Amino acid sequence: MNLPLRLRRPDGWTVTALAAAALVAVPIAAILSESVKPSGEVLGHLASTMMVRLVLNTLALAGGVAVLTTIIGVSLAWLTAVCEFPGRRVLSWLLLLPMAMPAYVLAFTFLGLMDFSGPIYRLLQAAGLPAPADPRSVWGMILVMSLCLYPYVYLMARSAFLSMGIRSMEAARSLGLSPVKAFFSVALPMARPWIAGGVMLVVMEVLADFGAVSIFNYDTFTTAIYKAWFGFFSLSAAAKLSGILSVFALTALLTEQRVRSKMRFTAMGRDQRDSDRFVLSGAWKVTAVVYAIFILAAAFLLPVGQLLVWCVSSFASEFDKGYLADLRNTLLLGALGAALVCSAALVLSYAARLHKRGPVRHLVRISTLGYALPGTVLAVGVVIPSAGFDNILASIAGFLGLPLAPAIQGTVPVMLAAYMVRFLAVGFNPVDSAMHRVTRSIDETARTLGSRGLGLLRRIYVPLLRGGIMTAGILVLVDVMKEMPITLMTRPFGVDTLAVKIFELTSEGEWHRAALPAVTLVLTGLIPVALLTRFSEMSLSRRKADE
Repeated sequence: MNLPLRLRRPDGWTVTALAAAALVAVPIAAILSESVKPSGEVLGHLASTMMVRLVLNTLALAGGVAVLTTIIGVSLAWLTAVCEFPGRRVLSWLLLLPMAMPAYVLAFTFLGLMDFSGPIYRLLQAAGLPAPADPRSVWGMILVMSLCLYPYVYLMARSAFLSMGIRSMEAARSLGLSPVKAFFSVALPMARPWIAGGVMLVVMEVLADFGAVSIFNYDTFTTAIYKAWFGFFSLSAAAKLSGILSVFALTALLTEQRVRSKMRFTAMGRDQRDSDRFVLSGAWKVTAVVYAIFILAAAFLLPVGQLLVWCVSSFASEFDKGYLADLRNTLLLGALGAALVCSAALVLSYAARLHKRGPVRHLVRISTLGYALPGTVLAVGVVIPSAGFDNILASIAGFLGLPLAPAIQGTVPVMLAAYMVRFLAVGFNPVDSAMHRVTRSIDETARTLGSRGLGLLRRIYVPLLRGGIMTAGILVLVDVMKEMPITLMTRPFGVDTLAVKIFELTSEGEWHRAALPAVTLVLTGLIPVALLTRFSEMSLSRRKADE
């Protein structure tokens, strides 16, 4: 007899999706439960001395970066998607290179370049020009974050401008509008959902940043959480601050999702072709080339050049067993995190494929929400329950008269759990996209041959999804290698990574010594940028072939 749906035993895929959603929900629930407890003296001190400044600094930084990334990203997207000028084809992909630069690396390199002993200050002094303003200001912080994050807006806006087709612009020109007026009256309003989506991603990255604001000594919620935990030794105060920051982050996420749901109405006409572009000439052509090269140089070429100069001077002293140990730990944690995330992403994607409707789809969506939470928040949310388990085990051991050191907190499994919550969305999206390209007839044929469950997943889907799984693995590997706050706040004692080494050295002003691990992370970050460029070119080639 068939049982009603509500009484049926849940299958393994449903249980797996529930476990993944619970892994994300536990840190959030731990933070919320800790946030409603009575405030202690530490939080009261922070509230009376820093809270207003934290809110204003966080809002000022997020707002300033949102405005500047919009200006840079949209202008570059318009130039490379709609206009024609010398070097446009190459620059359109080179402008993605700043995505490989971690914000904290660009931050200390920027300070090294602009400081009183830096090359730019000396160059201006030799030329008799006025010295630059103090780089350690909110304006310097906004500039650094914007140069690092503008590719988010650039990618989204460029995709919108390319997809809206030339017919809309031709219609605007036929009405007598100049290219500039056509941009503001037609193209910009049509591309607004894409641009707003990219800006919301930028805002989430700003809210989550810890390394860059620490280097600038710019107080935000992420630095306050770290100080409350490791400075005042108050996990409760850190949890309450994390709860406030989570509200900001989740608000940005919900806004981004709502904006993304509107990205359907701007597809109009055929894609942009080279012959359709506005050919720039004279001063406009020179301005476009200089502007694009200037942004690329400021965001990537000049910082990388400075890092290489520092590497040459410090390589002999820094390339030792300590560096190799940090590199080994970084690669090992990255590989473990990538393997864990890719395995979970594969299982969740297949579970969502089997259950098109119902609770599984919602559980899968919940399990990918962790990417919106800053690393400092996740670190606090993971440590609270792990510390609680340690206390329970210690109580049992004490009752039995057995000595027991903390067994869960400050271990590699806790770090990996935090990585999985943070980056599951990064791994899930490429795997799920590849899963959607597999026809349903594959499932039916495999079942007729007696292949089901994990065996079907291993023998049939893993080979078919190899490209998506490899892409997900590389993206997660690089993100884990660059992740600073989770690693810094949850690592076992004595386990350092390249990101932690950079934090320690830059905290002491040792920028030359931090150059070698920074260059390593930048070179590693070029891998996903190269993948993104390759996939974009393949997609463009397929569209042209279809036409």
